[in-house]
Amino acid sequence: MFFLGFLWYAAKSEDDFLFLDRLNLVIHEAGHPLFSFFGETMNILGGTLLELLVPLGIAVYFWWHRHTAGVAFCSFWFFENFLYIGTYMADARRVTLPLVGSGEHDWEILFTQWGVLHLDQKIGGMTRTLGWWGMVLTVVWLVWMWRRTASSE
Repeated sequence: MFFLGFLWYAAKSEDDFLFLDRLNLVIHEAGHPLFSFFGETMNILGGTLLELLVPLGIAVYFWWHRHTAGVAFCSFWFFENFLYIGTYMADARRVTLPLVGSGEHDWEILFTQWGVLHLDQKIGGMTRTLGWWGMVLTVVWLVWMWRRTASSE
């Protein structure tokens, strides 16, 4: 099963940048200019927002069409984003991750604006935890849906 394999891969990976994060990065970078019309803060936050809105929007599409596997995949993808977002957040003071684009660190800027830069590690850790829980609960939900469907047939 893809989901369990990915959870194992993510847990064992020594690199915080997983193969799915390459797609997430492209979407993230597209979010900056897309949200730039709403001001500087939204320009910076837009990368992360689009990174989350794309899988969420596709999940809604699959939900509407009652495609359980599609909903599960997109929900899993949505929560997988939180792993690297949390890593990126936790790097706000250190600024050691390789950056794309302008070379500015989104979360360093945002956390400084919001007066929470000193909490970058905690916020990043909580965000990663949310991602792990979301991915695991997505798998639990999918198994429950499959069992429910099988028992009704």
